[in-house]
Amino acid sequence: MAFFVASILLILIGLYAVLVKRNIMKIVIGLSLMDTGVNVLIISLGFIRGRTAPIVNVKDLLVNTSSKVVDPLPQALVLTAIVIGVAVTAVALSIVMLMYSKKNTLEIDEYKELKW
Repeated sequence: MAFFVASILLILIGLYAVLVKRNIMKIVIGLSLMDTGVNVLIISLGFIRGRTAPIVNVKDLLVNTSSKVVDPLPQALVLTAIVIGVAVTAVALSIVMLMYSKKNTLEIDEYKELKW
């Protein structure tokens, strides 16, 4: 239950940063927080108390395996999402660095020429 609350809290903090903050770096950090919150939520949804990871090689798991292990699919999805999230954050931070080098500020109000 604590993981659900923590993940929802991370998502809400990230959403607050994206919607309210005017600094581009804080917006990127908010996106990263939302990504982490979603990953924690998916992992906590895949958790079943009393079961173990399917990669453990124990003789007890060889008989009636499906009732003793958790589904590995959420773990694999989150591992892939973490890699993609790190890549997206790296690209976003490089864009933020380029924007800072052009205008010497990260306030979003200074970049009005980017609007349609």
